[in-house]
Amino acid sequence: MKIVRDTWLIFQRQMMLMLRNPVWLIVGIVQPVFYLALFGPLLKTALNVPTNAEALKVFVPGLLVLLAMFGPLFTGFGLIAELRAGVIERSRVTPVSRLALLLGRSLRDVVSLLFQAVIITLMGVAFGLTVKVADVLLAFLLLGLIALMLSAVSYAISLKLRSEDALAPLLNTISQPVMLTAGILLPLTLAPNWLKRVADANPFSWAVDGVRALFAGNPGADSVWQASLIIGVLTVLAVIWAARSFARSVR
Repeated sequence: MKIVRDTWLIFQRQMMLMLRNPVWLIVGIVQPVFYLALFGPLLKTALNVPTNAEALKVFVPGLLVLLAMFGPLFTGFGLIAELRAGVIERSRVTPVSRLALLLGRSLRDVVSLLFQAVIITLMGVAFGLTVKVADVLLAFLLLGLIALMLSAVSYAISLKLRSEDALAPLLNTISQPVMLTAGILLPLTLAPNWLKRVADANPFSWAVDGVRALFAGNPGADSVWQASLIIGVLTVLAVIWAARSFARSVR
């Protein structure tokens, strides 16, 4: 199919550009590593669990969701640079599918996220985390959906704003309350009831619960299918919105 071939071509080009300058890939790993090394040792006492391994089963999934949220959400800055350089403008004279222009970029962001997630998970294992490979792969699938969704959202917003000065404060304003009400660093079972009710409206709190259930070895938990359904629906909606934005911007 033409769209598959076009998506592959765009994906290859985007991967090549990223590998030539992997700064963002490295920076995306550094912060979670600091959290794991410097904040992780405090969790055994804070969570009142018997072992560090149990604490890491709570903490590492939260870190991975944090990584899946913040990396792809800020990829729109690269698209704005391409807009300024005329890359998107020149795409108008090519027969490349407009949907492929989005999917190729977003799949690059998903691959980047999964690479970082593998490294963080392996570091967690080195710190004492124990987890089944099959459950981790399911968790990575959910993380990939989050990355695809937020990457598409970031690109759609960037096409509309076309300015880093407008994009940065908007994304920071949105991302901070979303992160704080998702229970990423500490589980929301420790939160007061009013905060739990607020978190119920945050789809990423469901995602965190789902990934934690998988890392705890409970793939049949309700939180897993609930998170998959919520994130799956939102991903489809985000891709449709972003694809239409590309179609309007590249005619």
